[in-house]
Amino acid sequence: MSWYCDVAKDHPYHGPYHDLEYGFPLSDDRALFERLCLEIFQAGLSWLIVLKKREAFVDAFDGFAPDVVAAYGERDIARLLDNPGIIRNKRKIAAIVENAARVEKLRAAHGSFAAWIAAHHPLRKDEWVALFRKTFVFMGPEVVNEFLMSIGYLPGTHEETCPVYAIIAAQNPPWMAVGKAFYDASD
Repeated sequence: MSWYCDVAKDHPYHGPYHDLEYGFPLSDDRALFERLCLEIFQAGLSWLIVLKKREAFVDAFDGFAPDVVAAYGERDIARLLDNPGIIRNKRKIAAIVENAARVEKLRAAHGSFAAWIAAHHPLRKDEWVALFRKTFVFMGPEVVNEFLMSIGYLPGTHEETCPVYAIIAAQNPPWMAVGKAFYDASD
């Protein structure tokens, strides 16, 4: 299931993320957008790199407020590409700005990004990937999978023997409300 439980133990970056965020249900639009953006920045790189740069990302992207990021123009993109504290990949930065605009459209149509996600639950991983690819840009299967696992919509974040698993289970994340068998049927 999850190798992360062993890797994260007592690690200065992985530990807090594993213990306090990974797999916990998340419904705040700003936090959801941040998590989606961090997963995009991680594509092809180490999650540790992203965690080490997280504070710089939050600062550089105005707290990942979707409405603010959606309004970014060429000057903002140049500023980001010149920022040594973040991952300076033009395609990823452009995807973040475009996805912010798309989150804004979802919010207008569904009330919130969180409501849009909840309205499609439950879906199996391949169905989620197809939906996210249709809705957003820079959406590979691993980006979608890790994003949805990290916010409680897909299983696999923690071993059942991990103490964090019990904490998350008490919050009844969306994947758990459906049951792991639903997701196993697609493997």
